[in-house]
Amino acid sequence: MTSEVIIDVQPKEISIALLEDKNLVEYQNEKREEANFSVGNIYLGKVRKLMPGLNACFVEVGSERDAFLHYLDLGTQFCSYEKYLKQVQSDKKKLYPISKATRLPDLPKEGSVANTLKQGQEILVQVVKEPISTKGPRLTCDLSFAGRYMVLIPFGDKVSVSSKIKKGEERTRLKQLVQSIRPKNFGVIVRTSAEGKRVAELDAEMKILAKRWDDAISKVQKATTTPQLVFEETGRAVALLRDLFDPTYDGIYVNDESICQQVRDYVTMIAPEKKDIVKLYKGTVPIFDNFNVTKQIKSSFGRTVNYKRGAYLIIQHTEAMHVVDVNSGNRTRAENGQEANALEVNLGAADELARQLRLRDMGGIIVVDFIDMNLAEDRQLLYERMCKNMQKDRARHNILPLSKFGLMQITRQRVRPAMDVNVEETCPTCFGKGKIKSSILFTDQLESKIDRLVNKIGIRKFYLHVHPYVAAYINQGLMSLKRKWQMKYGMGIRIVPSQKLAFLQYEFYDKDQQFIDMQEEIETNC
Repeated sequence: MTSEVIIDVQPKEISIALLEDKNLVEYQNEKREEANFSVGNIYLGKVRKLMPGLNACFVEVGSERDAFLHYLDLGTQFCSYEKYLKQVQSDKKKLYPISKATRLPDLPKEGSVANTLKQGQEILVQVVKEPISTKGPRLTCDLSFAGRYMVLIPFGDKVSVSSKIKKGEERTRLKQLVQSIRPKNFGVIVRTSAEGKRVAELDAEMKILAKRWDDAISKVQKATTTPQLVFEETGRAVALLRDLFDPTYDGIYVNDESICQQVRDYVTMIAPEKKDIVKLYKGTVPIFDNFNVTKQIKSSFGRTVNYKRGAYLIIQHTEAMHVVDVNSGNRTRAENGQEANALEVNLGAADELARQLRLRDMGGIIVVDFIDMNLAEDRQLLYERMCKNMQKDRARHNILPLSKFGLMQITRQRVRPAMDVNVEETCPTCFGKGKIKSSILFTDQLESKIDRLVNKIGIRKFYLHVHPYVAAYINQGLMSLKRKWQMKYGMGIRIVPSQKLAFLQYEFYDKDQQFIDMQEEIETNC
């Protein structure tokens, strides 16, 4: 299996696609300018309101809605954190090292939030679940710093090894190695990717993670206002690679030089021999179009997803759960009858559904209504197929066998909102009002924009992005429209087909690929 990561960097957002055998299996999109409460970020927050009935509180961290913190999420070492925080904040000149801090007894599990916290109190919290729908972020006081090989836990006292490492000798070796290099007053969780690694590699990452803690606590010491972000999780591009990176990757392609350098530096640090797979994409065609990602996004998202010989899934997102209906569509019956046809459709649905769960990052409760099957062995075969398909999924999940009503229930870890891409296109020439100028005049409208751009604004070298069908029309023939425009306005005109654009939509970019806004609603005369 070949795996590739495609990173599309735009002025306002970063999009990341993971391809397996050229098929899109994971897609993430992150805004660059908005406040971002990503999982892993650490804040110096302030307790806003105690909720004794819920044994929880709301904490101000700068989000539109206050974040939620349950008593059980305070962590067993909350008392140690609380005392250390006071020691750090009491001296603004000299930082009190964690190695000298005293570990206090564990916080009792049966305690009360009202007896532990008070309104207005400052506490260190970490985001464990991003804001979803009307809910604010979910927090914990049990801080951790995740790396590729291990997770560092301040005020922890244990070294744990991933249960996915099965060999007893390797588990013992890793435990002894990490025990010998871990700093005082830190606990460590050894991740699966650490299997077979040398002590030098583990020690190098340990120092990096310890420095992240030092930098965060230094910001706490100097903080003058609350709330304050004291540690920001690695950028989404690098964070995704940290969890996903595999030495078998064939390529990581980025269309931005600075982000490409960040990714290359990270890959060089964790796998120096693979640094050459990180490549800067310099093509004029949009990077997602070049790797056929745009078309897959538009065909894979939305309410209806076609997957095999006319069969399709209907996926509905509700406040409480996700509901999936399997339909055979216009398929003809198999030669062996309806039962064989139902099994074939259901097995195909299991393959596509496993991909959709990863692709959309659907979490919580997922209920799937498969086509009814009478044979118990067919139902068991479907259950086993679904379990096998979900083995690639990094999120924790649980799958139940089909119920007597033909429903399969799946629970999947949810830490951020489900990815929802709107694949419907608003008409760019009527802006949803329903009336447009004659489409035969569209190229005339483009020429007027080019004339304005060249003769009035003075930009002579630029890229015109249009729908692929329109680009084909502009480029057709020996004396094409493109050639005529170049003869009239100069050779700096470049026509670029872009799959993300609607049929009569267009975008102008200058020679440095910076967007030029040339479209106004009033100009459409709708």
